[in-house]
Amino acid sequence: MVVIFGIHAVSEALKSGARSFDYVGVSRERHDQRIQRIIETCRASGIQLRFLPREEIDRTAKTHTHQGVIAVTSSKQYADVDVLLENRNGSHSFIVVLDGIEDPHNLGALIRTADAAGVDGVVIPERRAVGLTGTVVKASAGASEHLPIARVTNIARTLEELKERGLWTVGLDERGTQSYDDLDYKMNCAVVLGAEGKGLHDLVRKRCDFLVSIPMSGSVPSLNVSVAGAIVMYEVVRQRRAEQRPEKTSPAR
Repeated sequence: MVVIFGIHAVSEALKSGARSFDYVGVSRERHDQRIQRIIETCRASGIQLRFLPREEIDRTAKTHTHQGVIAVTSSKQYADVDVLLENRNGSHSFIVVLDGIEDPHNLGALIRTADAAGVDGVVIPERRAVGLTGTVVKASAGASEHLPIARVTNIARTLEELKERGLWTVGLDERGTQSYDDLDYKMNCAVVLGAEGKGLHDLVRKRCDFLVSIPMSGSVPSLNVSVAGAIVMYEVVRQRRAEQRPEKTSPAR
């Protein structure tokens, strides 16, 4: 069993129905409407409720940022890469591949943005990277409960498999000579993001069909990976929406 915490994280876990619950613990000091909705959902679903002192919730969650609610649940099941490919939300596939994100807040933020941008799913590695911890679920505001996430043994090999399935691989790398917004994303593609401070591993970089970068005008040479990922994801969204938008016609005079 794992512990997830935070109002959005627990609410979305209850809503998704993808986990089994041992119990949901609520702080005795919380009486607001958002907590009440969680209580009502648990009672309607037959999930055990425990009203606990805040100190016990602190100990169980191992953090003070739980917003007065925790859930002891089964682990979220990772998806197969095939599920991500079958889960196409638009006319073109759109997958985000994360090459070794270690900070749970960055992973959570990227998952939250990926969900908002309509990404079909996210791929993360099994080793030397953070998984779906309680902190990740909270940082994603519960988006991790709805977005398919695949965990693979080898990112470079997975990129080759995606290419064999008809996807173009686009790596975000500060050494990329092409600006991220010069590439045409109206194609089946996987956007590949590297680890904090390290970027893409050499073998992963070599597997990318395109290497793009975000132009930087200031003194700092790079952005936080969750910010950089959001910029590129929404460029994909912008281009694809523009393709679908009907051309404007001039009004008759």
